[in-house]
Amino acid sequence: MRIRYNAPVTLNFTLLSFIILLSDTLFHTGFIANLFSVPGRGVFQFSNPFHYIRLFTHVVGHVNWAHFLGNFALLLLLGPILEEKYGSASLFFMMLVTAFITGLLNVLFLPTGLLGASGIVFMMIILVSFTNIRQGEIPVTFLLVLTIYLAGEVIRSFQNNSISEFAHIVGGACGSIFGFVKPARSKSTSAKG
Repeated sequence: MRIRYNAPVTLNFTLLSFIILLSDTLFHTGFIANLFSVPGRGVFQFSNPFHYIRLFTHVVGHVNWAHFLGNFALLLLLGPILEEKYGSASLFFMMLVTAFITGLLNVLFLPTGLLGASGIVFMMIILVSFTNIRQGEIPVTFLLVLTIYLAGEVIRSFQNNSISEFAHIVGGACGSIFGFVKPARSKSTSAKG
């Protein structure tokens, strides 16, 4: 038996987020607040090119270890399945698009900052429900996941907490769009790698 680095995008994303949180925890660098979060409406500076980079980098910043573990327990479960189905490059592209859209909408509509991979995780939750989709059919699993997911997020949005249900909903919307428009790799392509 040998160990295989089976899902490079998922594993590299996890490792990068881990290193950033560990560095910030050990050295109190302020990395997360300054580099790996996106500011809210009114704070984002459209004239600052660095703020545009943060529209993408906010997904690798996490508030604490509980936040990190909550996101990556699911991401490490779902990511390899999606990398196998769609390919590493396609999954990376979907993660970038989801990061950008959640960051941009947060900047445009919400006064609070945003950080963490939960938008990506919820994109994956919805997208993985498409694993057995066939032409012209909508899987019942997709409808159930979407209903349960949306109901939970709407209910939680009325609670006073520090969780961005907005990012979860946007990530889930991205996942459903990707599921409908992004076909899976063919079996022969998957076997090659």
